[in-house]
Amino acid sequence: MRLEIFEFIDKTVAMVEDMKDILEESNRELEYFFRGLFLKYDNILNITSRVKTATSLKEKIFRNNFYLKYKTPEDLIENLSDLLGIRIECRFIEDEMDVYSKVVEEFNIPAEEGYYFSRENPDIMLNLDENQPQLQKNGFGIYKIDGKYIRGDMTIRFELQIKSLVNVFWSEAEHKVLYKNYKYLLTEGLFRDIMYTLKENLSMVDKQLMILYNHLKELDEANIDKRKEQLETILSKIIYDIYSDKTKKEFGFVLDYRKSCDIIVSYVLKQNGYTDPMAYDNVYLKMLSKLYKLKENDLYLEEYIEFEREIRYDDEFCRKIGEAILEVINKDFKWNLFFKIIFQLESGSKAEEFEKFLMFLRDRFLDNLKLSEGLNSRFSDEEKKEITLYIMDLIADSFIKNREIEFINDDNIDCMNNKINVILRKVMNYEMWKENIKYFTDEIRYKLNDYK
Repeated sequence: MRLEIFEFIDKTVAMVEDMKDILEESNRELEYFFRGLFLKYDNILNITSRVKTATSLKEKIFRNNFYLKYKTPEDLIENLSDLLGIRIECRFIEDEMDVYSKVVEEFNIPAEEGYYFSRENPDIMLNLDENQPQLQKNGFGIYKIDGKYIRGDMTIRFELQIKSLVNVFWSEAEHKVLYKNYKYLLTEGLFRDIMYTLKENLSMVDKQLMILYNHLKELDEANIDKRKEQLETILSKIIYDIYSDKTKKEFGFVLDYRKSCDIIVSYVLKQNGYTDPMAYDNVYLKMLSKLYKLKENDLYLEEYIEFEREIRYDDEFCRKIGEAILEVINKDFKWNLFFKIIFQLESGSKAEEFEKFLMFLRDRFLDNLKLSEGLNSRFSDEEKKEITLYIMDLIADSFIKNREIEFINDDNIDCMNNKINVILRKVMNYEMWKENIKYFTDEIRYKLNDYK
């Protein structure tokens, strides 16, 4: 005959499993709600959510003797404070208090028993009468707020946490290194002393990062381009290190695709709002946070890339380039890896991200032509449009001929744009262009193919 505790646990897990659809839907709704309220603030980097797993639930029941505290699984589920979890991630430890103050400002309408709600949604409530940050068993503080979500006749409890990047790392490290390793129970005091020292060191790292961040923000605009270049280089190196480790682990060797990582960074930063040079700090830190999470994700290097739907092309240039890439994307390992990295870094579907990358690539050439001194000063709008389309077509044809990933490297695109500008400066007027179009076409083709 089984112990009652196991019957209790099995029934509780089964009940939660039956609620899975409701819990996941509620989880998405809560994350969407908190994102709408707080992602607008500069020091808030990300908002994540999770539904408690069956394994985590079992551990919690054992650890807290819930099978003795609650008479039935229904009682436990009704009172479980973190069935759903929302986490607001900010830059620095100092920011945690500021974010908590923003939460208090937003949830300012009293409800019941210490709970408050926002005017944006009275069905989502937070218990703000408890002291924050709360003291944990390990002696460290954490901003952890109990919440309720009223969905019809059902009340779903959730937990809201506020954590800096350092504390996100710390809590996961502590959980996986100490809390999970029961075999070290006899020397737990030693491990706690070590972990306490590590926490102090992380706090020091947090302060140093904040000093660096504040210093960067104070630099004048004359240094923006240099700072931008340095930060992009750091991000590119992180991406390369993460995915080169994955390829080495799976295949035993590493490919040199550092330049491909540069254009991945350019693309991802642009997709994340990297247009304002004074706002890059926030985007940069969001990227760091995202890369930290992706380090643990599987890449499945040997699998085909399959799209959810047919690719839609914005124009003829995108169609030519897109169809050429699709022909080799599951044959050429570099192309395959390139887009797998982009698909992991960005949140859209594979088809959406592929389409957006094609437009990004097109704009790298098109923006150069729009700013071309030769085109702007010597041709009418119609003539300029005709020549622009013609050159874009030559670029696409040159890519189709080679289809090598080196063609789209940042430095190569800059080099090709410069060569095109040099050629266009030779064209004095439209008549000269038409009379010598074969010469200019051959010269442009030669320059476009001379990139290795």
